[in-house]
Amino acid sequence: MDTVRDAGVVVTGAGGGIGAALARRFAAEGARVVVNDLDAAKAEAVAREIGATAVAGDASGIVPAAREALGGRIDVYCANAGVAPGGGPEADEDLWEAAWDVNVMAHVRAARELLPEWLERGSGRFVATVSAAGLLTMIGSAPYSVSKHAALAFAEWLSLTYRHCGIDVHAICPQGVRTDMLRGTGAAGELVLVPTAIEPAQVADALFEGMAAGRFLILPHPEVADYYAARATDPDRWLRGMNHLQRRLEEAGDGR
Repeated sequence: MDTVRDAGVVVTGAGGGIGAALARRFAAEGARVVVNDLDAAKAEAVAREIGATAVAGDASGIVPAAREALGGRIDVYCANAGVAPGGGPEADEDLWEAAWDVNVMAHVRAARELLPEWLERGSGRFVATVSAAGLLTMIGSAPYSVSKHAALAFAEWLSLTYRHCGIDVHAICPQGVRTDMLRGTGAAGELVLVPTAIEPAQVADALFEGMAAGRFLILPHPEVADYYAARATDPDRWLRGMNHLQRRLEEAGDGR
């Protein structure tokens, strides 16, 4: 895409999985990429592979260092870092705080840093890796489901507030993707996500198709649109269906 050639691009959580796939695709399209990850070794490995710059550290505070590494300008910011703790209300406070901090507040903090520059020049692109859980939900993980709903709401707010100012916003909402995060979802992931799981590179392909079309909602699993519509038009039926999955999980001995 000509729109990203020579652009300064930041991808958080890019030491593997979807983040690494996004970084690879942006680099292949001619962008200048900053690879961010908490794991410095992983960030450096991906950066070496694609000719990018590694900037390790917490995604919440990465913008100043990334901007400097890109020569003073960020054109595209991919808020991809995420955590997926399991459990419900009984989950420890620190797990709820981590989900909120990484999945939501890191996006807010990045936008706070980026918006003044983007508004001044009238352009910028914010990409949030949300998950289909933000449109639907995920059995077995209240912190993940709740925080991903909030991440989607923040991306929607950014889009409706600033799209007339030249700022593009995209929310990537895949179901299962073959990553370390999917492998950590246990029985719930095996039941709901693994059967239709796709490769991280397919998520990157979907993003680039969505950017070319100017779409806010990026659905690497197109069927999620139907699930989302069913949830909105007949929520009781949808909840009954999800509860059926919950009961199947409990019958397998891993539902609470």
